[in-house]
Amino acid sequence: MLPLPALLALTTTVFLGCLTEVLPAGLLLGMSEELGVSPSATGQLVTVYAITTALTAVPLTGATLRVPRKRLLLVLIFGFLATNLVIAVSSSYPLILATRVVSGALTGVMWSLVAGYAMRLAPAGLTGRALAVAMSGTPIGFALGVPAGTALGEFADWRWAFAAMALISVPLLAWVSVAVPAVPAERTEVTRPLAASRLPGMRPVLATVALFSLGHNVAYTYIGPVLAGLGVEQMLGAALLVFGCATVGGLIAVGSALDSRPRAVLLSCSVATAAAIVLMGISDGVHGLVLAAAGLWGLGFGGAPTAFQAVTAVLAGPTADAAQSLTIAAWNGAVAGGALVGGLLLPLGTSSLPWCAALLILVPLLFSRRVVLSAPADRCRSRR
Repeated sequence: MLPLPALLALTTTVFLGCLTEVLPAGLLLGMSEELGVSPSATGQLVTVYAITTALTAVPLTGATLRVPRKRLLLVLIFGFLATNLVIAVSSSYPLILATRVVSGALTGVMWSLVAGYAMRLAPAGLTGRALAVAMSGTPIGFALGVPAGTALGEFADWRWAFAAMALISVPLLAWVSVAVPAVPAERTEVTRPLAASRLPGMRPVLATVALFSLGHNVAYTYIGPVLAGLGVEQMLGAALLVFGCATVGGLIAVGSALDSRPRAVLLSCSVATAAAIVLMGISDGVHGLVLAAAGLWGLGFGGAPTAFQAVTAVLAGPTADAAQSLTIAAWNGAVAGGALVGGLLLPLGTSSLPWCAALLILVPLLFSRRVVLSAPADRCRSRR
């Protein structure tokens, strides 16, 4: 049986990290108005966060490989508490920007840590399912957290959304302390992240991760302005809710098919996500089409992060933590690139964003045949 209390604590940690990273996309217009900066400048709160995660994931993961995993996890959660609380009470855009840098560094280590932690806690033969449970915090964050935070920002104030994330961290610290077993740090020769990048098939996977994330974030970071350009800005909350709920279905679909058809999973995620973004761009503001596009987008995107991390773990085997930091760096570097590219295109009009995003997402199809996906699904158990 899976150790569900421990895995669900990891799920909540992932939920918190996901929400901390992407929530400004749902609060963009309100934060922009109150802080006295442009929507593009507010969007850079996502960019700076992602750049920091991309730049620090590899060195910080490498530097902490010998730190006991539970102790490191508790430090990261406390860091989320402190940084979200600072943002909740601050009126200074430069201070908020600096705090997002710290949060980004915490997140890079968190993503690398949780994936390996979940698989090390699982019984033999259930590592993929354990990873899916732990990573379900991401679609839950999109399905519930982002819409709830956006609604809280609309009806009260965007600060309350960040305060709520700080409050979530308090019981989570107690939960992890009680329910999550301690996992020792590496005691043998540690494989550094850059060495893991030379594993067979790893570089095509990293290229696929980066291009998928780049295209998704060109559109998602600025979904509020895109909907405003279609004349349906009032549908932002509903679209995010439909998107988030659909990500849960996407994760379930990926979890059921990943072991037997990994290449088909990655292709399906890319095609569905690109098609959905194009559909939203050509919807002409028709409510049904906007919501259908949001649902298809969520289905395509929902399982993608888990699929990428699972494939990375399969390829890396006992060096999974080091390899995961490369995936996180590629993903978040592309988050920053997507927010930056979207910010540059935004003054030219929102109509170009969906087409640019879809084109970038489909580029990874060129790499699909080079991704090595034949390693035993439970190979990562050898690291225990």
